[in-house]
Amino acid sequence: PNVERMRLLGAKVVEVTQGGQCLKDAVDSAFTAFMADYDNTFFGIGSVVGPHPYPQMIRNFQSVVGREAKEQFTNQVGGKPDYLIACVGGGSNAIGLFSAFIDDKDVNIIGVEPGGKSFKPGEHAATLTLGKPGEIHGMFTYLLQDEEGEPLPVHSIASGLDYPGVGPEHSDLKDQERVEYKTANDKEALAAFQELSKVEGIIPALESAHALAEAFKLAPKLGKDKTIIVNLSGRGDKDLEFVLDKLGV
Repeated sequence: PNVERMRLLGAKVVEVTQGGQCLKDAVDSAFTAFMADYDNTFFGIGSVVGPHPYPQMIRNFQSVVGREAKEQFTNQVGGKPDYLIACVGGGSNAIGLFSAFIDDKDVNIIGVEPGGKSFKPGEHAATLTLGKPGEIHGMFTYLLQDEEGEPLPVHSIASGLDYPGVGPEHSDLKDQERVEYKTANDKEALAAFQELSKVEGIIPALESAHALAEAFKLAPKLGKDKTIIVNLSGRGDKDLEFVLDKLGV
C-alpha cells in the first residue's frame, strides 16, 4: 500500500533486489544512486541514520512528535509521564518522542528493538542489545557485525526495523544509560498487533507493535497511578495482508 501511494503521487519507486532486500540494502542502493550523480540528485532519508547532518536533521523533523506528546500529556493528564516506550530500528520515531523528555530525569525511557525469531545471527535486529561499535553508512554507531566489521544479515517481522545499525544518538543514549533498550520478538509483536486492534480498534504498524509488546509486559508491574506513553509510529494498513496470512485468517 505504501508503494502504491508513492506511485500515485508521482514517485518513481525502484525495487531493491540485492542482499537480503531489507532496510540496509535500500539505504545502500539510495547512497549508490546518489553518489553516481550527486550534482543532479537530492538525497533524502526517513530514518536517523547516515552521515552528518542526516541523523540530526531527521531527529529535528521528528521532534514535533515529542513536543506535541509532552504538551498534550500536560493538558490532559497533568505533570509528566512515568515511562516513554517506542520501537527502534534506525530509530527516527523513537528519537522524535524521546527528544522532548531527555532532560526530564524522572521520566523513564525505553526503546524496543526487534528480537525476531531468536538471538541467533541473522534471525533478529537487536543492534543495541547484541551489537558492538562499528561503522555503517557513514556513521559510527552500534552495529551487528562479523569479525571483519561487515554488517550481519538481520530479520524482523516488521519491515521498517530490519537494520543492522541504529541512529548514532541512540548509541550515545545507551552509553549514557539515559535510555534502556529492550527487545520484543516476532510472536510478541504479532500478539500486541492483535490485542490493540481488538481492544481499541486501532490497527498499529508491526513496528509499533514491538513498543506495545513492552508496554503490555511493563504495565502489570506498575501501580495504577503510573502513566505510560507508547508511540505508535504508523498505521497497520500496510501490514494487514501479511498479518492475515500469518494468522491464517
